[in-house]
Amino acid sequence: MAVKLDGLSPKELQVLIAQAQSKMESARAEHIQSVKAKIDALLKAEGLQLSEVYAGRGGKRGKRAGAGIPKYRNPADPSQTWTGHGKKPTWFQLALKKSGVTADSLLITRAATKKAPTKKAAKKRTAKKVVRKATK
Repeated sequence: MAVKLDGLSPKELQVLIAQAQSKMESARAEHIQSVKAKIDALLKAEGLQLSEVYAGRGGKRGKRAGAGIPKYRNPADPSQTWTGHGKKPTWFQLALKKSGVTADSLLITRAATKKAPTKKAAKKRTAKKVVRKATK
């Protein structure tokens, strides 16, 4: 199928390009459907699912990998959290507009997971301070 392009005007070339692009899109869609049909037939013949053949594909999608650990929590609704990355959520922006609320006050405290220092550790720190003052 040879098309002689030499004598065509710019408008005719545009029409020809549009027709070619349209034909290309429909041919690609037909090709994809054909490949899908072949894959489905092969999977059915083997008694398999796409998710069994390709792990992580064709199944339910969960949270993306590396979504991050929440850093901030909405005091009005504790189920709403934010990692501190990306666009600030609306609840975070509204909370900051309230008087006395800062980003630090919305931080999720990790204090509950850390143990309080023991009396022995506190005594050691005090002793070190006394020694430092005495040597100065």
